[in-house]
Amino acid sequence: MAHAETVFKENFLEYASYVIKDRAIPDIIDGLKPVQRRIMHSLFEMDDGKFHKVANVVGHCMKYHPHGDASIGDALVNLANMELFIDRQGNFGNIMTGDSAAAPRYIECRVLPFAKKVLYNPELTEFVDSYDGRNKEPLSFPAKLPIVLIQGAEGIAVGMSTRILPHNLMEVIDAVKAVLNGESFELYPDFITGGFMDVSSYAEGTGKILVRAKLNTKDPKRIVIEELPFGVTTEKMIKSVEDAAKKGKLKIASINDFTTDKVNIEVVLARNTYSDDVVDALYGFTACEQSISVNPLVICEGVPRIMPVSEMIHYHAKFLVEVLRRELEMEKSHLLDRLHARTLERIFVEERIYKRIEQKRTQDEVEKAVISGFKPFAEQLARPVTTEDVDRLLKIPIRRISLFDIEKNHAEIDEINARLGQIDWHLSHIVEYALTYLEEVKKLANPSMWQRKTVIGSFKKTDVREVANRDLMLKYDASSGYLGYGLKSGTNQYLVSPFDRILIIQKEGTYFVTDAPEKLFVGKGMRYCVLAEKDVLEQLVFTIIYQEKSLKYLFIKRCKITQYILNRTYELLPEGNYKLFTLSALDDARITIVFKKGKGYKNLEDRTYFSRFLVKGVRANGVRLTTKEAQTLRIKHEADPKGEEGDEPSLFKDIDPFDDEPQEDPTDA
Repeated sequence: MAHAETVFKENFLEYASYVIKDRAIPDIIDGLKPVQRRIMHSLFEMDDGKFHKVANVVGHCMKYHPHGDASIGDALVNLANMELFIDRQGNFGNIMTGDSAAAPRYIECRVLPFAKKVLYNPELTEFVDSYDGRNKEPLSFPAKLPIVLIQGAEGIAVGMSTRILPHNLMEVIDAVKAVLNGESFELYPDFITGGFMDVSSYAEGTGKILVRAKLNTKDPKRIVIEELPFGVTTEKMIKSVEDAAKKGKLKIASINDFTTDKVNIEVVLARNTYSDDVVDALYGFTACEQSISVNPLVICEGVPRIMPVSEMIHYHAKFLVEVLRRELEMEKSHLLDRLHARTLERIFVEERIYKRIEQKRTQDEVEKAVISGFKPFAEQLARPVTTEDVDRLLKIPIRRISLFDIEKNHAEIDEINARLGQIDWHLSHIVEYALTYLEEVKKLANPSMWQRKTVIGSFKKTDVREVANRDLMLKYDASSGYLGYGLKSGTNQYLVSPFDRILIIQKEGTYFVTDAPEKLFVGKGMRYCVLAEKDVLEQLVFTIIYQEKSLKYLFIKRCKITQYILNRTYELLPEGNYKLFTLSALDDARITIVFKKGKGYKNLEDRTYFSRFLVKGVRANGVRLTTKEAQTLRIKHEADPKGEEGDEPSLFKDIDPFDDEPQEDPTDA
């Protein structure tokens, strides 16, 4: 059993690690999930400047991705629709309307030059075995920009998830430049769908944002939705408006979709309804307003971690400098090899070293003759002559030797030396070189395509309770014990909306707060129900008179109900053998008690006032009101003429009150 448990734990941890690192969470270095990285690797391998059938790209990618063609095809379409790395041809769907792409055999794609400049460098890319060991795939591309911020990412793994919103390419590049220049920056999301956005709670990508659609309300009888919030399609928008209209939250006559390359949803309003009256309801009850929580989880150095936006920018500014340095050093190494080879060729031909091998009979003698021939010219060489150099020289055709162009060779060597000088300057001014590179990337990406689409503003989330119309009559049917705005018969209480909350006090002295019900059984003999609004409850004082069942003593307590947990039932009476005698919500009143006749009773009637008792917590016990059994109790709305609030009432002189220390109150809903 223990062995099985150990195996299960080990296998589950391996599976969880695989899902986190190899399926759902992007890598901070290139910002790509594994399937996206494999698609880009396939496109780089297939690239010949022409369009490829998406079906062919999917087939090629299946060498690296073990999860089927459907997942590859969907990921490729999504990646292409970001318009960052992939050029499209054909119907790739519409992110505005939610329409899906055509079948992979009908659409084509190819890699963009921007992707090559930002991602592609096989010499700096670390490769690992593919899932079947037959091929090599990149562990991550040496990306020179924070792609994870530019295109965003969403994913759900075992026990964790990520949601990074897309940002504007030009603004991201400017942020990286600001870090390289030692300047501060601000960076906020930008969505291809446009709309409005409140970033007051963005918290560098660790908080949330509020997004809204752009509404055209120039015509008082119709509203046109011209831009969508992030993550909302026209189909979802129309459905949300129709659902709100069916539930009576919006009064519209019709809704029409005229969307083409731009969003155009026309909402025609009902008679006697005007656009200014409906805007808040659209934000409150439809997809016109969305709250989006973000969680910037990425894989960094093999470990998942939360990385705020500013940290990602600083990380990539440092990484960009490192990648550019490595590229320059690698180019310098290649140029030195090329310079050495051209110098060898020149000396080999000019000094006729090839003549030395005419009489040699063995390979060793040939090699020694060539190497010894270069000894007088050692100062002109970048490094000693090797066997590989000799082999390369001996492969030069005789025809090429006879036609060797000395001037051309000198020009090429001068060109190499000039480039080596440039590289040395760039290496000594690497930050300036990085800034120049970023400007080149901006030009290649076409800045006119990347104008900000989402307008940053300041607005609060629409409270549906504030915009909902109170046009539903709440009724209570005492004969059946039901309460709700859906009842056809019963006593009218007051007008409510479906978003109101109601405080209900039942016959036995229990109470609870619930959303305004369409039909809810609350029991016969309901004592009280009121809107559970903060300002109402803070002003409302309940006077509860209850009786001890065996001794028949009466007790009184006054309290407010200001804290509650929704749909949880609470007791107004203390624990013990008590029953609720009466309850009143009057601010002050005169209590008249008539006692039962009995031996030794002198006073058959006595009076006091609500205001003579302190208002305490709802969980506090009451104080004894009588020591004799009451026959009747009358309450009359009348203020205490003495106005002596808190004075000891005559009905319980010389009687110690019960323990009235407040108990723990429930938490606020």
